[in-house]
Amino acid sequence: MASLSERSSTRHSKIPDFLVGPIRQPMPAVGLGTASHPFVEEEVRAAVLTALELGYRHIDTAALYASERVVGEAMADAVRSGIVASREELFVTSKVWCTQCHPKLVLPSLKESLQNLQMEYVDLYLIHWPMAVKPSKPHFPMKREDIVPMDLSGVWQAMEECHQLGLAKMIGVSNFTTKKLQELLAIAKIPPAVNQVELNPTWQQKKLIEFCKDKGIQVAAYSPLGGQRIPKMNPVRRSDILEEIGKARGKSVAQISLRWIYEQGASMVVKSLKRERLKENIEIFDWELSDGDRLKIGQIPQRKLITVQNLLCREGISSVDISDVDVLEM
Repeated sequence: MASLSERSSTRHSKIPDFLVGPIRQPMPAVGLGTASHPFVEEEVRAAVLTALELGYRHIDTAALYASERVVGEAMADAVRSGIVASREELFVTSKVWCTQCHPKLVLPSLKESLQNLQMEYVDLYLIHWPMAVKPSKPHFPMKREDIVPMDLSGVWQAMEECHQLGLAKMIGVSNFTTKKLQELLAIAKIPPAVNQVELNPTWQQKKLIEFCKDKGIQVAAYSPLGGQRIPKMNPVRRSDILEEIGKARGKSVAQISLRWIYEQGASMVVKSLKRERLKENIEIFDWELSDGDRLKIGQIPQRKLITVQNLLCREGISSVDISDVDVLEM
């Protein structure tokens, strides 16, 4: 039988793997994100099938996205039609939302996700945000007065149970700062394999990347192209520096951004509905940036776009201090 690293080299030739976690499980360097606002079921289904046809094997979803059922159906269709050989070729990530970030709700939330996905396990299960809200169905914006103190130790023990039961091959976190990771590492029996965070050339997360490298935590980027925004407002797509580098190299701004992320040792999930964009987003592995390119990218002004405030109603007052969730680490 092929080893994990050998199997990863034949499983999907276009997209290399990072070897993640204690058992060095292969995790594709590029995956498809399925968060979509507004959510249009048929668009997401088509995007998943197209991505799989093009060689993607990592599909990222979450309880909040309402896309788990569609993702599961699309992947089952891909197996039946022979686009992929089996479930084992796929890498599936899902996440537990703030309203289920309670010790007794984590496992039921994962079981519901698995039912929606029509799967026996996910490859990676993440705490979506280091914050707890009064139990309810996943939703946002959330009321500030519904925020409650998070039992991080109890929630992580429940995540560890998900892993021990074989329902999640790996467990990790999302939107965790170095401070929150330190809190978690102090109490974790199984350390987080992955920290999925906002990461792109306009929010480079240098301190967090170095911390995660030191602790053996794989960084995964979301919003690697600046997020779902009007193009004129998107800091990545409107970057003169990235455009200049792209023109000189015959690459798109998107490809320059994704290549830069890959060279940081981070994996990424990219949201796109168009075949040509999906194809373009994985054509980043047979070339590299120059030292001069990297120096220029390092000088891009930094701005974080995704904050916990985006998840909350403007009105209302929280009785819980959530300031450490939104620490801006440069």
